[in-house]
Amino acid sequence: MTARPVDEYTEIRELAAKVAREVYGPIAEQLDVERKPISREERLRLGELGFLGIAHQERYGGAGAPLAQALAVIEEFGRVCRPAAFQIFEANTGPAQVINYLGTEEQRERWLPDIISGAKTMAVAISEPDAGSAATDMRTTARPSGDGYVITGTKRWISNGGEADQYLVYARLNDEPGSRAIGALVVDKGTPGLSFGPPERLMGFRGIPSADVILDEVWVPKENLVVPAGGFGKLFGVFSIERLGNTTMSLAIGQEALDRTIKYVQEREQFGKQLIEFQSVQLTLADMVMQVDSSRLLQQRAAASAEGGKLPDPLLVSLAKCSANEMAKRVTDLAMQLHGGNGYTEEYGLERLHRDAHGWAIAGGTPNMQRMRIVSELLGRKFNQRR
Repeated sequence: MTARPVDEYTEIRELAAKVAREVYGPIAEQLDVERKPISREERLRLGELGFLGIAHQERYGGAGAPLAQALAVIEEFGRVCRPAAFQIFEANTGPAQVINYLGTEEQRERWLPDIISGAKTMAVAISEPDAGSAATDMRTTARPSGDGYVITGTKRWISNGGEADQYLVYARLNDEPGSRAIGALVVDKGTPGLSFGPPERLMGFRGIPSADVILDEVWVPKENLVVPAGGFGKLFGVFSIERLGNTTMSLAIGQEALDRTIKYVQEREQFGKQLIEFQSVQLTLADMVMQVDSSRLLQQRAAASAEGGKLPDPLLVSLAKCSANEMAKRVTDLAMQLHGGNGYTEEYGLERLHRDAHGWAIAGGTPNMQRMRIVSELLGRKFNQRR
């Protein structure tokens, strides 16, 4: 018995779960050990199955389905193989959605079909060595030059850095202070002046490459400008979709840890009886169920706010992301404890879930940053953290 979700996406969930477990489950541990992403061929397979274009319009090769359907697929893959789930996450909830919502029709036609088919991937480059949570402190510049822009700066903690074919780079386009100068441009891998730092050796995320993206006088044509200066607010409005994808990855991790634990405590015996017979185990398991289900309800509410192609409500997204990020860390920790010594081994896979839980809590804005956003959105006020 498991605590699996019941919703209108049962059929697509079952298909996604079958593919995830049969195709990507057997290689998930190897990708973690070797710190390698899934191959291009496997990404193309995801495209052929339609998983990379669920939340994109049909005229670009997508399914035109609700965002919630894409999230259901991300969850099923996220339970089994985060490197594979990341490709679905990135295509449906990542920077491609910036192109979808804020790009021109020409840009959508130029970039989205390849992302949806799996032929190319696009990463987002926001954080910098001295500008992580304080994104508006970024120093990367894009100055006009001829019929385009020259970009200079360094981006840090870039998921899929060095692997992605394109980068949506946030940069300062003029000398205005704070967010008023910030816009975004797309840079193709292989453009002169674009290079990458060594792969990061992270605690988790081991099949999801991460590296610095270094831009040294990189010229891009004006047609690659997606959002002009002053569009930072719009960019982060769309970024709520990515945060909802992040929420779902954490939910997947927590749900998988819970389901494995439900099974284990009914099979494992100590002192002549099943673990589930001990009251302390019952209390811990009940806490795990409550935490996972609470996070699921918040995620579903946030996803429902995006129905009809609307951007999700940022307050509901921050509530969901903060809850799910914290839940995944706690529930995987409790799962390891209820598995005893087995939980501490790589064989049972719980330590991998726990390591990845911490990664998703950092990505896309930490839980404490979400708490500050919650208060800001709740009160309709902006708070200056620099004073």
